[in-house]
Amino acid sequence: MTFALVVEQILNGLQLGTMLFLMASGLTLVFGVMGLINLAHGSFYMAGAFVTATVTATTGNFWLGLLVGVLAAGVIGIVVELLVIRRLYDRGHLDQVLATFALILIFSEGTYMIYGSSPLFLSVPQELRGSLNLPFGISYSRYRMAIIGMGILVAIGLYLLISRTRLGMQIRAGENDREMIGALGVDIKTLYTLVFALGAALAGLAGSAIGALQSVRVGMGEPVLIMAFVVIVIGGIGSIKGALVGALLVGVVDTLGRIFMPLTLVTFMPPSQAMSIGSAISSMLIYIMMAAILAFRPHGLFGAK
Repeated sequence: MTFALVVEQILNGLQLGTMLFLMASGLTLVFGVMGLINLAHGSFYMAGAFVTATVTATTGNFWLGLLVGVLAAGVIGIVVELLVIRRLYDRGHLDQVLATFALILIFSEGTYMIYGSSPLFLSVPQELRGSLNLPFGISYSRYRMAIIGMGILVAIGLYLLISRTRLGMQIRAGENDREMIGALGVDIKTLYTLVFALGAALAGLAGSAIGALQSVRVGMGEPVLIMAFVVIVIGGIGSIKGALVGALLVGVVDTLGRIFMPLTLVTFMPPSQAMSIGSAISSMLIYIMMAAILAFRPHGLFGAK
């Protein structure tokens, strides 16, 4: 275990955290403003990745594919909100869960019918290939560092949107008293559509960016969705700042746990047992952390009471 290895894994955790933030920020906005439990959020992540892979393979331009993938996820979000989600706002959470779970099945089967079972692969753009030379002799992937930078820029953009714009003022008001802003003349249906589309586009951005690091396949959004729910519970429902802090915590804890837990246990037991037990414990770490945080902060780190 070297210093360079520790720093590299921390950076990997930050990269995972920024990707989770892109997922969780849209999810927490939708739940905070609209009171909607959207299990289909991971489908927008998958849709963005597939569209990006398809456009990139057709044109040879990764950046065009990324742009089209994000826009496609946002447009799909608008269509889903208009056709399905709009009918769920006045229904109970159980109805929302069942309807959005049905959307997962529809998106998965539809994607399977179009693309089949074989995964797609995205190549890292030429200008972001290779490694960066960091201080202390540390080398790190240019593309992963670019994802971290992109997450930071998105976090700043969301902060400015929520705190400095008229739309952000309406979103914040909608979190507190949606009936009142409707009575004041704000078109609440249009506001909901914009918020849902923004959340879908952010999920599509996460899927498009991560597609160059792993295969693009049917069902790729569901495991990430589970971690995104953990993030918003830790950070506090409806809080963008909480989503950012929670995502970075989950990313770093999950990454360091999977790498160093087996390495720590190998000093006490045979390597085969250390790997199996360490992997099992590391997969539980983020849920243990969530339980510990909720024991002291029942509404999350930045959640409103």
